[in-house]
Amino acid sequence: MSEFLLNIFCLAGIYAVIALALNLQAGYAGLLNFGHIAFVGIGAYAVALSSQFGWSLWFALPAGIAIAMLVSLLMATLGRQLAADYWGIATLALAEIIRIVITNEDQITGGAQGIGGISAPWNGGPLLFGGVILLAVVLSTVVSLRFAASRFGRALRLMREQPQLAMCMGYSLPWLKCRALMSSAVMGCLAGMLLAWYTNYASPDYLLSSETFLIWSMVMIGGLGNVRGVLLGVLVVEALYNLIPFAKDYLHFSADLTGALRLGLVGFTLLLCLLLRPAGLLPEKLRVLS
Repeated sequence: MSEFLLNIFCLAGIYAVIALALNLQAGYAGLLNFGHIAFVGIGAYAVALSSQFGWSLWFALPAGIAIAMLVSLLMATLGRQLAADYWGIATLALAEIIRIVITNEDQITGGAQGIGGISAPWNGGPLLFGGVILLAVVLSTVVSLRFAASRFGRALRLMREQPQLAMCMGYSLPWLKCRALMSSAVMGCLAGMLLAWYTNYASPDYLLSSETFLIWSMVMIGGLGNVRGVLLGVLVVEALYNLIPFAKDYLHFSADLTGALRLGLVGFTLLLCLLLRPAGLLPEKLRVLS
């Protein structure tokens, strides 16, 4: 039982980092990036390929981060040509293109089978890994809070609420969006590396659109733009996600139905929050200037 709870804690911690990364762009800047999961996949495959081909970790880390930032730069470039809702669809399409390329490239990425045998750069048991993930969550939380309190974070919220006013104050909106995307890409990429190290595996399934839905649900249920709300949303969604396997033993439904019920329960909870608490369980508190 303790190993099961530790596993839930570790996965929840990794998803907390991913959700906090999404909050940097969606919560603060108001960007509808539905391809955020691509950064996680890039980080996972960066360490997977380094393990497969024997590359140095000091090469894989900056290479993965650089590729994630380049993809975020491509997303930002698409944002110059498209309106917000169409840009969200374009980011989803870009993430799907990356997943399809990974799935069909058998010789390098292992295709649909993925890459296994990925070992973490430190030696130790599950407790040590749990400590590393806890440290990552704490650091991500501190970075997010400092990010929100900084001049850049205030500029992003101004762009989100009053874009015309932000332009009048001399801010370049495309550059603000680009910086927000690149900051989020770095954090998401590092979370993907943690995920690959923890599971000892990298798979195209990490880039499925259902994963995007799951992360967005965490952020929206908890509260867009509120770090504490995002962490609460992660706990709520992870609790719901792990409730179904216990219910399966009592209600005796098939294992094939488990995945659908998981997403259905999360979707139902998200719908309730949108109807009853549109700003999330812990809404963002904005400072109003009189």
